Amino acid sequence: MPEDASTPPAAGAGSAGPGNDEGKPPASKAGRNLPAALAVGFGLGLSLIAILLWAPKVLIGVIAVAVAVATWEVAKRLREADVLVPRIPLLVGGQAVVWLAWPSGPQGVLGAFGATTLTIMVWRLFDHGLRATPRNYLRDTAIAVFVLAWIPLLAAFAVLMLQEDEGNLRVLTFMILVVCSDVGGYVAGVLFGKHPMVPHISPKKSWEGFGGSLVFCVIGGLLTVTLLLQANSMIGVLLGVGLVLVATSGDLIESQVKRELGIKDMGTLLPGHGGIMDRLDSMLPSAFVAWLVLTALL
Repeated sequence: MPEDASTPPAAGAGSAGPGNDEGKPPASKAGRNLPAALAVGFGLGLSLIAILLWAPKVLIGVIAVAVAVATWEVAKRLREADVLVPRIPLLVGGQAVVWLAWPSGPQGVLGAFGATTLTIMVWRLFDHGLRATPRNYLRDTAIAVFVLAWIPLLAAFAVLMLQEDEGNLRVLTFMILVVCSDVGGYVAGVLFGKHPMVPHISPKKSWEGFGGSLVFCVIGGLLTVTLLLQANSMIGVLLGVGLVLVATSGDLIESQVKRELGIKDMGTLLPGHGGIMDRLDSMLPSAFVAWLVLTALL
């Protein structure tokens, strides 16, 4: 989820004058290469819409690949900070959590999550051999389980949503609302942002940007739930408010993780966005809340 760019850049930052970053791609007020970010965003969005409308089961494979890449990015960054999370159990177990959501539903997700958690505990205990004394065992194991819950477990709810009646439209609805939250926050933050929201976690987020996210997301919820899902418009309002709250929280969670690791992005795979995890930060918790609300009310 991009920053809403409410905080002005430092003096001289981003200026286009001669001798100052000549030849570099233009950056937005949020410090991103805006043309590249828009191109990548539109490309990904159109591809996902095409998959959801014409080959929705393919989305499971897309989610599985995204989860694997995001997990690798986070594990790599953690290891750079000397947090030795077990990568093989995380990657293999994460795939089990996602794929078992397809044939086995919530029971498969829960079973895979529990089995992977146990594997991580044992793996980290003996990953330096039977005669070595584990170092930072509790910290590394706890963070590994956090990563397992943060990425594969939350992503699995998108797969569960896809299995419901008109599941492709439900997934499309939640994705549209997360985009509405992003766009509303960015536009309002750029135009009106003056009051920092949580300056010690994400200095560029403003209350004005949050208000923009709320307006865009509620309107988006009304339209998508009414037109795509043919459901009560009040469900759209509830979903819109819920997704703004959780998408913003998801972005702040990743911001705090990156702040503690001392990095700007989790990866570099997506120009203008960072890594895959930098694109999933608000999507992952939103998938859970969307599944919960739509399963309960539709």
